[in-house]
Amino acid sequence: MGGRPLEPASAGEALFAAPRVELSRKSDGTIYLRSAHELTEPSRCIGDWLVEWAAKTPDAVCVAEKKPDGSWRRLTYAEVLKDVRAIAGWLLKSEASPQRPVAVLSENAVDHALLALAAMHAGIPVATVSTAYSLMSKDHAKLKAMIELLDPGLIYVSDTNTYGGALAAIEGLHAASIVASSVAPGDVFGAVRFADARDTANEAAVDEAFAAVGPDTIAKLLFTSGSTGTPKAVINTHRMLTTNQEANRVVWPFLTRKPPVVVDWLPWSHTFGANFTTNLVLRNGGALYIDDGKPAPPLIGRTAANIKEIRPTISFNVPRGYDMLIHELENDPEFSDAFFNMDLVFYAAAALPKTIWDKLIELSLKAKGRVVPLVAAWGSTETAPLSTSCHFQAETTGNIGVPVPGTELKLVPNGDKLEVRVKGPNVTPGYFRFEEMTKKAFDEEGFYIMGDAVRFADPNDPDKGLFFDGRVSEDFKLSSGTWVSVGDIRIAGIDALSPVAQDIVVTGHDHDEIGFLVFPNEMACRRLAQADADAPLGDVLASDAVHAYVKNGLAALKAAGGGSSRHATRARLMAVPPNPDTGEITDKAYLNQRQILANRVGDVEALQGDDPAAYIAL
Repeated sequence: MGGRPLEPASAGEALFAAPRVELSRKSDGTIYLRSAHELTEPSRCIGDWLVEWAAKTPDAVCVAEKKPDGSWRRLTYAEVLKDVRAIAGWLLKSEASPQRPVAVLSENAVDHALLALAAMHAGIPVATVSTAYSLMSKDHAKLKAMIELLDPGLIYVSDTNTYGGALAAIEGLHAASIVASSVAPGDVFGAVRFADARDTANEAAVDEAFAAVGPDTIAKLLFTSGSTGTPKAVINTHRMLTTNQEANRVVWPFLTRKPPVVVDWLPWSHTFGANFTTNLVLRNGGALYIDDGKPAPPLIGRTAANIKEIRPTISFNVPRGYDMLIHELENDPEFSDAFFNMDLVFYAAAALPKTIWDKLIELSLKAKGRVVPLVAAWGSTETAPLSTSCHFQAETTGNIGVPVPGTELKLVPNGDKLEVRVKGPNVTPGYFRFEEMTKKAFDEEGFYIMGDAVRFADPNDPDKGLFFDGRVSEDFKLSSGTWVSVGDIRIAGIDALSPVAQDIVVTGHDHDEIGFLVFPNEMACRRLAQADADAPLGDVLASDAVHAYVKNGLAALKAAGGGSSRHATRARLMAVPPNPDTGEITDKAYLNQRQILANRVGDVEALQGDDPAAYIAL
């Protein structure tokens, strides 16, 4: 960065509270970390935020979405509260209840938001299921298991035509009413139109139900990735969600000065989008513009266009999203100006490769003459999700920060790693209707067992933060007995093979050498191969230019040193993307290394086999 400091977009006022960590140790090497900042009193429930802002700023935009004509459908806080109360009145007369949640099978949308807020307002849990289980699955096996577990009183879809296959697959497994924003002609599901799901004559019952909602009331049920078997439904109480946002306000004090404006695609079936981003907007009286783009070649341009138009104040995304936005930033000065005018750029769900970090800094300097802070955090579905926050201007990628107020970390020695566990009001009480799994999730001191490892940025100064050090269960030994740190070499490999590598799965358990299963960045590969947009992906990946680039990347990684555990000798390009329906992507949008290795035995065998045509070698 040439020694140039990171600066907030709103210079003159501190974005962050200074990190202050309290550390204690046990004789067995266990370390406990806490924030010295006090957690301020959280709200009673999510609905209190809506009531507050509907009174303070009734005409401010709360949520918006694109209409077919390209204009925005905007709802103010007053309008949202009015709709939420009317929908809650209708829900209280439906079969939905605290024991029979509202299940949502559809994508982010204003109607989805209104229904979810109404359910929580009435004390009814809402469970948003990833659209992949409805639209990408062939047998809908996991969707069926989820519906059987939930026993929902109501199921919502945006369109009975689009989701007709999923609705047909779960017939006979539930006794729920179907509600849809768009009901196809000749509907066979008996769906109620969402516009008709209103009851304004039930206000007394709504007031009574809302008054009964407390911190321990279940707000949401969010499913984990389900790497093996059926995904588990994680209980998210109102306390978990409100303390998360209160902690965030303490460490991000700029939120109290200026309501955030966010353009966001992150799915509400995942804790990042459903809890962290959306609740941040609601807690602070901001505006959420639902992005109709996403990190996919045909859609990333929509994200750029929406950011140019709305000019949000914070960017939330996963590393893949930023990787795909770089091309737009390099080629569209107007978009670059809007993007780097934000107060900060936030990434989570997986580590941001250094090549992307460096490029964002370079482009920020070019656009604004300063570097907009790039920060991260860490947590899980079970922690709602915020457990640590990098509430300081990190000097390099991967720093997940320090514990947020109210949350305690326990670092337990595990081989040469520190396994991290979490305790606090943000932690789930357990899994819905899964008592056995709940008991296994906590240790003898009541800390949630995350399964992740961390390391100190500076062992002598905990205020400098922690780095994610991979999943404890992912590391393996080569045949030489040398341990391979999968988290470290995965990031190093992505950097070395950038921009070809979107992500990497590391192989080599009980073998002499490490190999990479490379999930490619399709756009970058097409540019390298000088291939047309409609050229078969297999042909693109087989091109001499792409192979030469990967080979050179492997050579550079080896030249960086560190021995056999620090570089791969061969790589195999994967034409089939990771499938969330088969557990290949975790609930943190991180590649499930173990599940992909189990699912793709043929690819692993080809990578480690004797046919040189099956892989790219040094």
